[in-house]
Amino acid sequence: MATTVGEARAGLAPASLQLPGIVLGVGLGGFVDGILLHQLLQWHHMLSSTNHDRIGVKYYNPHTVSGLEMNTLWDGIFHAVCWIAVLTGLAILYSRVTHNRRRVWTSRVLWGWALAGWGLFNLVEGVLDHHILGIHHVHGGPYQVWWDIGFLVFGALLLVGGWLLQRSGQPFDPDAPTARQAERDAGLSR
Repeated sequence: MATTVGEARAGLAPASLQLPGIVLGVGLGGFVDGILLHQLLQWHHMLSSTNHDRIGVKYYNPHTVSGLEMNTLWDGIFHAVCWIAVLTGLAILYSRVTHNRRRVWTSRVLWGWALAGWGLFNLVEGVLDHHILGIHHVHGGPYQVWWDIGFLVFGALLLVGGWLLQRSGQPFDPDAPTARQAERDAGLSR
């Protein structure tokens, strides 16, 4: 007895959106950080606090031309890593979702995991760069520790909010028929 592809896959769980969502969220969260905090607000650059870092990186004063050039170079490397994360997340998503790709973009599951990925980015980057390495802070100055803690709290809120959002969504099964397909199939079986 022959089985269709849909029947053969019926026993398998639908492709998970967790990994592509998290990887996309890490990349997009990095872009928000880099564009907003590095470029628009100019609160910090990748190496703007190396005069007080914990690993001995040479100080590149962002208020001098040569220092700004080096900080901008490292900001560009940071953005390249964010771009690779976004492309990787899209590639994973594309490989896992083979049907009904349009529906995935409205999925609470995908966007919940993306928010969780952004939160994960904030937590890892905040702990590593702001606290452990000390190569930069969210907003340097007398209250920098509070800005750094606020960044971590925001990351934790994004992580929890994303997790709750994805739980409230319908599980995405790329092989499930859309309403239009179901109507068409019902019309054919009459």
